[in-house]
Amino acid sequence: MEVVWDDTSQIGSAGSTSASRQTQMTGGAVHAASVGLRDKILEAHGGDELREDGVYLGDQLIATIAQICEDGPVEHLVQFRHPETFPPDENGQGDIHAGFVVSAHRAVVDVDPELGLVRVVQVDTAQDVGKALNPQAIVGQLEGGTLQGVGLAVMEQLVVDDGVIKNPTFTDYLIPTFVDAPSVNTRVIEEGDHFGPFGAKGIGESPTISSTPAVVAAIRAATGKDLTRVPVLPEDIIGI
Repeated sequence: MEVVWDDTSQIGSAGSTSASRQTQMTGGAVHAASVGLRDKILEAHGGDELREDGVYLGDQLIATIAQICEDGPVEHLVQFRHPETFPPDENGQGDIHAGFVVSAHRAVVDVDPELGLVRVVQVDTAQDVGKALNPQAIVGQLEGGTLQGVGLAVMEQLVVDDGVIKNPTFTDYLIPTFVDAPSVNTRVIEEGDHFGPFGAKGIGESPTISSTPAVVAAIRAATGKDLTRVPVLPEDIIGI
């Protein structure tokens, strides 16, 4: 790996720096390298299938793993790039991103209009993950990201006064705990993407994006208040 020190105003866009791209970029590179390595081994030994125990031609084992590696490790190097992107046209349309992730949330809340207290009871979420490479981990990401969104909706607030953060610790900066966690129902949708490994997409950020407005929309529906900020605090509901 080579680190290039350059002026970001003078180089092209590398796409999003978000963590979710790693599923597609790192995973895509690993997949492409693996396929290339397989093809190289098959060509070298005259086979048509690579299995766990070696190279096969039809149903006949013609080279074991030990024989494949008898001259040392077999290597294959690839450079993987996401599909080319372009600036939007005059209507704001075009291939401006390599791909898109779609996520949806529905929230159920209990509100005490006299005290201004809110309890998020349930959140339902559905997300297109392209291909579920690790289904259990995906559900964990959807649940955890949703809880982050709930925190932003009803409790997390950084208090800054004249440039000084007044709640710099978790004693004063509130985050949701297990006690605050609502019931989360997840639905994983698999619509394969056009360039990720096996069609996989990133999943990490999306649950935190749409869960917050879903909770606020539910509070609006319950109270009739025109809420325009987060977190929604008791004074926003009772009108202080």
